Amino acid sequence: MNRPLSAEGFEAQASSRAQNSALLNIRSVAKTFGKHAVLHNISLDVAEGEFLTILGESGSGKTTLLRIIAGFEHATSGEVWMGGERLDLLPPYKRRVNTVFQNYALFPHLSVEENVAYGPRVAKTPAGEIRTRVDEALAKVRMQQYAKYLPSTISGGQQQRVALARALVNRPRLLLLDEPLSALDANLRRQMQIELKTLQREVGITFIFVTHDQEEAMVMSDRIALLHAGELEQVAAPAEIYSRPATAYAAQFIGHTNLLEGEVQAGVARCQDLSWQVKLPDGPVSFSLRPECIRLAHAVSAQNAVYFRARVVDYAFHGASELVRVEASHGHTMTVRTSSHGKLRGEAELEFDPADAVPVRRPK
Repeated sequence: MNRPLSAEGFEAQASSRAQNSALLNIRSVAKTFGKHAVLHNISLDVAEGEFLTILGESGSGKTTLLRIIAGFEHATSGEVWMGGERLDLLPPYKRRVNTVFQNYALFPHLSVEENVAYGPRVAKTPAGEIRTRVDEALAKVRMQQYAKYLPSTISGGQQQRVALARALVNRPRLLLLDEPLSALDANLRRQMQIELKTLQREVGITFIFVTHDQEEAMVMSDRIALLHAGELEQVAAPAEIYSRPATAYAAQFIGHTNLLEGEVQAGVARCQDLSWQVKLPDGPVSFSLRPECIRLAHAVSAQNAVYFRARVVDYAFHGASELVRVEASHGHTMTVRTSSHGKLRGEAELEFDPADAVPVRRPK
């Protein structure tokens, strides 16, 4: 019996996969529609067995990139390779790639098992093999007991599992998922996030998942590829992209942050009245400081802690925590995350460690 991996185990597993030879190589892919550039020279490697999420806001180019991998769009320039074969020269039906769409695209007049069998039948797979493969696919998504049901008689979550089975029955090397959970209600969506990640580990197929939901990306992914205006902002494991964002955009898009703008002179960063020592070259600089890294000043604090006095402006309840907006004495407004039992109110002395202020690239 397999023991569940710890959080550290998952991180190590993801790191190990990333070091393996890539299954998919996206090389300098660009896409324009008329005069409008949607993707700008995207290069990305995806490892065998990896769960990679392409995350971005509407219009970032994430679905266009997915469609290029699937073969539904052609890149204006660049190449896509899979397993040492030039993928972008093949028609969609010759690629060992399957796509699960947002609306699932199930045939309403066919039963669950007939929906799953459709692909192998079109490929003229022998009848006996179709039966075996359909049974295996339905077992993987735990839908065997619904084999005779029509799609309209099962729930949204069950329809999503059928769509996955219909993709898995073709035995793809790569599964593409285009926001397949967006139509589900919040509770079912959270449940399906866990189920989908568990299924991916069990079947061992590489998943590329597209979403605009940062929380979804953080929960499910081995790595996140963050797209912004057709360019890759950062590609990293969820913990890294959160704690060490590479750009100001990544810091602001993934979770909450305080973006501090300042100047470095002679090894000292100055952001309005705040200052601390850094090992950075002189010049303008931006720092990302997460709300949970700011705390009430203690009588005995870190030697190099940065102190400031602030007044609470307002706060928002988030279950186990609160997001408190404070106005510092130097006039800068910042957000602090505290325990819901902490009740930060009025005025307070606050502090943070300089190591928690992460330098980020400024917007171009």
